[in-house]
Amino acid sequence: MYRLLFSLVFSRMDPEDAHHLAFRVIRALPTLGFGRLVELFTRPDRSLEVQALGRTFPSPFGVAAGFDKDGLAVRGLGQLGFGHVEIGTITAVAQPGNERPRLFRLIDDRALVNRMGFNNGGADAAVGRVSRLARRKHRPVLGVNIGKSRVTPVEDAIGDYERSARVLAPYADYLVVNVSSPNTPGLRGLQELDALAPLLEAVRATSGDTPLLVKIAPDLDDAEVVRICELATRLGLDGIIATNTTISREGLRAAASVVEAIGAGGLSGAPLAARSLEVLRLVRANVPAGLCVVSVGGVETAADVQDRLDAGATLVQGYSAFIYRGPLWARQVNRGLVRIRRSRARHATAVAASA
Repeated sequence: MYRLLFSLVFSRMDPEDAHHLAFRVIRALPTLGFGRLVELFTRPDRSLEVQALGRTFPSPFGVAAGFDKDGLAVRGLGQLGFGHVEIGTITAVAQPGNERPRLFRLIDDRALVNRMGFNNGGADAAVGRVSRLARRKHRPVLGVNIGKSRVTPVEDAIGDYERSARVLAPYADYLVVNVSSPNTPGLRGLQELDALAPLLEAVRATSGDTPLLVKIAPDLDDAEVVRICELATRLGLDGIIATNTTISREGLRAAASVVEAIGAGGLSGAPLAARSLEVLRLVRANVPAGLCVVSVGGVETAADVQDRLDAGATLVQGYSAFIYRGPLWARQVNRGLVRIRRSRARHATAVAASA
């Protein structure tokens, strides 16, 4: 049904308008009176629970930052079956983001290109919602992703991140330092170790006991990824999120003229899968076993999620495939994970019986 709806309606709408329409429905779920009924149909099986970052995640599968920028639909997303929701990216200063159009579909590639530019209402506006969410027992695990305000010069980035962390960290289940979006000028330069180390040290000191993670780009070379892993380990960070969107346009099915017309922005979705998996394996091989590694990029099916878990991910996130899979996406993934695990258990039992 959703495929038909997407083909006939959503695919013909401006992508950002379609997102806002779907978002309003998800946001309204808890207040419409049937959110709990939806949850009976979508909630993850107890066997999928994951212990990480001092929290119990109902499922390893959650929503990546970017879908819910201001923390407005966390409860509704939880009722759709997502085990955690990472809101943001939130900046210290409210900002409208880049001019529209700034979100584009590449349907044949099952991908998106965005140059949203961290459009959000700012940390001070978000703190009320986040604090109320923190007090709720019945909700998904809540991550808060923070980034640099566009008006803040790169040389003043540390103070900008500290301001957001000071306001939001007390109410987050975990905090993410985003230095890897391609849509804020100068931001990715903060991944260089001489800039990243003091930034993470400052945010760590500001965020107190809240678990702290850093989100990295897929466009780093392998040596740079390893150096960030070493830094995260030395600083005692709680995790790494790999990866953000890519500036690469290699291997796309879309016509070159279409891609060129879209212009700059971060590419997400299926074309990112191979590199995201490579970076995951590299990160897992270069951090302690107990460090939380969150894999995101090109994840669509339960098999994709299980592949990431098999490769060493603690948790897995998705976003772009939401547009192509629809509101039952998390349910499909969670049910698929249970089937995969039961199939593996039956196979192992059969092998043991025949030995």
